[in-house]
Amino acid sequence: MESEERKCAIGQAKNRLIHEKSPYLLQHACNPVDWYPWGDEAFARAEAEDKPVFLSIGYSTCHWCHVMAHESFEDEEVARLLNESFVCIKVDREERPDIDQVYMRACQAMTGRGGWPMTIIMTPDRRPFYAASYVPKESRFGMIGLLDLLPMMRDLWETRRDEVLESTGKIVEALRESCISPEGALDDGILADACTLFDYEFDEANGGFGPAPKFPSAPVLLFLLRMWKRTSDDGLLHMVRHTIEGIRRGGIFDQVGFGIHRYATDESWRIPHFEKMLADQALLALAATEAFQATGGALFRRTAQDVLTYVLRDLRSPDGAFFSAEDADSEGEEGLFYLWTASELEAVLGKENIAFTADVFNVIKGGNFTDESSRMRTGRNILYFDEPEETLAARYGMNMPAFRARLEYIRQTLFSQRSMRVRPHRDDKTLTDWNGLMIAALATASRAFDNHEYLTAAETAARWLLTVLRDGEGRLLHRYREGEAAIAATLDDYAFMIWGLIELYEASFKPQYLTDAIALQEICIGHFWDGEAGGFFFSADDAEDLIMRMKVSADGAYPSGNAVMFRNLLRLSRLTGDMAFDQRAAELADAFSGAVMQSPTTHAFFLCGLDFAQGPTKEVVVVGRRNASDTSRMIDALHAAFLPRTVVVCAYAGESEEIGRIAPYVRDLTMIDGSATAYVCSGFRCTMPTTSVEAMVGLIRQIESE
Repeated sequence: MESEERKCAIGQAKNRLIHEKSPYLLQHACNPVDWYPWGDEAFARAEAEDKPVFLSIGYSTCHWCHVMAHESFEDEEVARLLNESFVCIKVDREERPDIDQVYMRACQAMTGRGGWPMTIIMTPDRRPFYAASYVPKESRFGMIGLLDLLPMMRDLWETRRDEVLESTGKIVEALRESCISPEGALDDGILADACTLFDYEFDEANGGFGPAPKFPSAPVLLFLLRMWKRTSDDGLLHMVRHTIEGIRRGGIFDQVGFGIHRYATDESWRIPHFEKMLADQALLALAATEAFQATGGALFRRTAQDVLTYVLRDLRSPDGAFFSAEDADSEGEEGLFYLWTASELEAVLGKENIAFTADVFNVIKGGNFTDESSRMRTGRNILYFDEPEETLAARYGMNMPAFRARLEYIRQTLFSQRSMRVRPHRDDKTLTDWNGLMIAALATASRAFDNHEYLTAAETAARWLLTVLRDGEGRLLHRYREGEAAIAATLDDYAFMIWGLIELYEASFKPQYLTDAIALQEICIGHFWDGEAGGFFFSADDAEDLIMRMKVSADGAYPSGNAVMFRNLLRLSRLTGDMAFDQRAAELADAFSGAVMQSPTTHAFFLCGLDFAQGPTKEVVVVGRRNASDTSRMIDALHAAFLPRTVVVCAYAGESEEIGRIAPYVRDLTMIDGSATAYVCSGFRCTMPTTSVEAMVGLIRQIESE
């Protein structure tokens, strides 16, 4: 039976994308455009027929990708122009992030901006000479349309070939030079300087950083939490608190079904682009969990738990791993699944609840949602708060339990009604890198909230990934769908998966997770490390040969693989006692120090690693009996606290042989008088062991204050 994406209308031709696994490519399999997937066949034809290549990169849940597809790629006139003069290639950026990174860098260099859909026109040998993002069918408002652009590009190729080839050479050379990190040494004051810059960019009115569009910027929040821990500067914590509160109250957060949308189009977090991505859920859950550990704030706990509720309910596959995303559109309209007319709400909730609901969630009869494409009001409402719950409860003379109970009744009623609507398309491919992030988030939340369900979900996903998405040599693969595990893994796959495994170890203290993390780390060093300039390349040494081999340190939509690997190496060195990891981390920092100094605000997660590197770090070894109450009390105290520069190893009585092989320094550590015992070490020296939870916590605090 054909999958949903493969169903074309009767009489409608199918192009080569019909044989692909990517949901995004399959969405274009019935276009009249003669699409090829990325591969040698397409480039060989371009070379043989002396045609330029029209490359279109997007992803299945991208609203503007759908707009361009319906407007242009389903249009016979546009298809005729493309098919006559170009060889056309479609790429799923989530399936092939290596290709996307190269041509996104080109797009940004050539146009000053990037985004999806991405449109590249290039030579048969893959060198770009035109770049854009969304291109309309017809020219309007100063934007050239495809009906004008394509003949222009054809004529340029046919009549001014020498100029095209000269420009492509310069573009490729500039791209290669852009991947060379500028020289410079990390200054001791860079952490404080970055805080000052983030404070300058902070939106005091709404939370978040910079103008619209507003992204959650979880790596920035994780960094600011670490700097608050280091400095006790409550201004840094205020930025984290205000941002998460703004996100949680806004329409960017799904107030009915939970989870976070991709980004907000306005400064107030109210109007989102409605796609939901697995990686975004993981990063917000991580930031909210750490904020809870740091402050004990109930809002942070609820935010993290509600995000994970959404993921476990709607993005978990039957295998226990996690799907990639849900679309912004349903029934051909962006956000339709999430929006409500005032009359719909009254019909569902009744007159006794509509006034309360309209006041709390800012519902108006004419609708508060404006369609970004038409700039017109839709008559529908996005639900959001513009005041804290405490303020709203006081206005109604209600205590918080009663107020939240009424909100929960309304939410569940709307959720039940909404479940009968046509759901947005779900991209059901499994990506190793994004799953690694979700494993890290679940494992961290399992520790902070003492939630065994989260730990079980993380372990199940990790076991499946390490079994299915690995080849015979133990190397990771990037994507799984419909029974096929394929595509060579990137640096992000290794970095994010190792991160998840480290968090899993500290949540479960099962040595196998550290063993797996170390094995993946060694593979990554062997195939991705730049032996000349240091740092990790994005693609492996035996991966497909693109026009350049990218090496990225700055965060993009998610933390960079090098930034995550920097912190992974440091943590592995402390967990295992193997200083070779520490040396590798130092070399990585040296490789990118100039780039970090030049642009600290784009390196927030790298700075999280630098905070760890500058220390003081703590290594805590708990020696005790598994499941014994005294051991559990020690572990619970460590799990509940926000200790970003601490690693924890547990050597269980009778089970210490395996962890001893990984971390030889624990072999000689024993219990005192048969009781669970903590060894707190820092700066390559250890304090006297203690059997007291209070004394253990006191020793950690003493080291932090030094």
